[in-house]
Amino acid sequence: MKFSSPLSSELREKHRRKAVRPRTGDSVRIVRGEFLGVEGKVTKVFPQDGRLTVEGVSREKQKGGTAPVPIESSKVMITSLNLDDKIRKSKLEAQG
Repeated sequence: MKFSSPLSSELREKHRRKAVRPRTGDSVRIVRGEFLGVEGKVTKVFPQDGRLTVEGVSREKQKGGTAPVPIESSKVMITSLNLDDKIRKSKLEAQG
């Protein structure tokens, strides 16, 4: 299964790529679905399901409390990349 999210127009121009694999720490904006327009950081990534959780996106549980809502990676747009990882940074710069 392919697991990637589209980049914002500024990041597309900078890195010359349409999409990258999201990572924890990336900032994203939800562009489709129930939480449309919500912006936040990626808190957890589930590559096997093709989903991720975003800071501030949660649902009330029946027994009380809240639970993070997993969102499909194709329904978010990456607005800023977490470049703490040297390998990820070098791969993006090599293409850009």
